Amino acid sequence: MTAPADPNELKGEDWAGEMGIKWLTHIDRFEGMIAPIGDALLARASIAPGERVIDLGCGGGLTSLAAARATGPDGAVLGLDISPDLIDEARRRAEGHPNVSFVCADAATVALDTPYDRLISRFGSMFFADPFAAFTNLHALIKPGGRIDLAIWAAPRDNPWMMELMGVARSHIDIPSPDPRAPGPFAFADLDYVRDILAHPGFSAPDIEAYQGEQAIGGPGASPDEAADFALASMAIGRALAEAGDDVLARARADLVTLFEKRHVPGKGVMMANKVWLLSATA
Repeated sequence: MTAPADPNELKGEDWAGEMGIKWLTHIDRFEGMIAPIGDALLARASIAPGERVIDLGCGGGLTSLAAARATGPDGAVLGLDISPDLIDEARRRAEGHPNVSFVCADAATVALDTPYDRLISRFGSMFFADPFAAFTNLHALIKPGGRIDLAIWAAPRDNPWMMELMGVARSHIDIPSPDPRAPGPFAFADLDYVRDILAHPGFSAPDIEAYQGEQAIGGPGASPDEAADFALASMAIGRALAEAGDDVLARARADLVTLFEKRHVPGKGVMMANKVWLLSATA
């Protein structure tokens, strides 16, 4: 066992900088991995023609473009993301789609000229330093009675794709458990906490549905080696392992490949179970 990793390594994520660049570098693999969850979010949201929609944490804009197809030419979609690199990619992808626009801004403080009908977010709502203040601002961006639809990760223990990767990392380095409510992918795993955040500015009690399935680590069709390289290059555990030295990183990579070989399904990729909450509320 090496020296403990800095606990902050697995906490705050700089989406305006490093994490946004990492996502862009591996965008096809990231998007392919969570595409089924985005599809489920949009199916549940049932966006109607003519609606004006905010896509919170829009990333490379695929969910924004899908929402724009649902709104049709009489509607509009505004993608918000704090990463300038991802916003540039989203704008490139949206060329020729006049009902989609993108703004690089912190959704916790951004002000819009007029309120929107809807807000959707595929894993873009869990990274606010002060979620109570952020959701107060989001409430102001939505018309009274307007709806929000969020996809948020359930607890890590319900997500073997994360727990098994962390298990490999922890067999090589000491990773202290982070504050479960610290900004990050699993910050909203406690649904009572989420209910409190939504109630603070006046959102309705949320309707919550569980989504459970499997996701392809590194995207559909990735081999065990490709999935291991993706995990180490794009996830926080990779940075922590790399800082422990090349030998530790190499041993951890070999263990990841062994794990992924057990989870590999020919023609589909490295398939690992997930659990997500699909949450809807009204302003």
